[in-house]
Amino acid sequence: MRRQIVLVVGALVLTVGAGLTVAAGDKTPEQVGEQVAIEGTFVRVAANDEGWVVVGYRIANESVGEEWMLLDVGISLTDPDATHTLTRDDIKLVTPDNKALSLPSQEDYEKVHGSLIPLVKRAAMVGDSINYFPRGADRPCSMDLFAEPGAQRPQLAEDQVELSGRLACLGRVFFELPGGIEIGNYNLDVKFDSSIVKVPMEIMTEERAKEFTKEWKKALKEARHKD
Repeated sequence: MRRQIVLVVGALVLTVGAGLTVAAGDKTPEQVGEQVAIEGTFVRVAANDEGWVVVGYRIANESVGEEWMLLDVGISLTDPDATHTLTRDDIKLVTPDNKALSLPSQEDYEKVHGSLIPLVKRAAMVGDSINYFPRGADRPCSMDLFAEPGAQRPQLAEDQVELSGRLACLGRVFFELPGGIEIGNYNLDVKFDSSIVKVPMEIMTEERAKEFTKEWKKALKEARHKD
């Protein structure tokens, strides 16, 4: 298991190097113990005492102006012995203007699937790993909230996922953004029994992404040097 580099603990503002900040929204009382880490320019990890969420969003960052956002997501529980039923309604995307968007239904996804094929193909070529989970989560789990119409191997979309602290659940989610994806700070909010884990994502310009990567590598090098 790759070691997590936690840059900020107990706050929802992620700072990497001097002057580089990603805002992630307001902290609520239920989110005590929240941790935010970076595992690459477009991979974020957030967790609290209850839930653990990983997001890969490189394709979303490359889709500015497009009306559908694709995210690769991993979810588990912090307590190895805990269980939780996660529903489709428990996952929200919070936009830069603070609007909370719900996941579309499988039926709505199928209606636009043809236009999303290029997006899905681009995502298949991305090599960013999101396999960062608590040590106890060592059993693979598929999170099938969306099914690909016409797939060679028939697949059913599920409206809920049975989570446990032993399972590392991976899947892909889609959100429709009328007006298109814009540059700015987003959150992926995942609701658990008594808390919400907020995962910050910054949709960046190409220049900003280069700056971010440079500062991230510098911070990582300094952290390893201190160890």
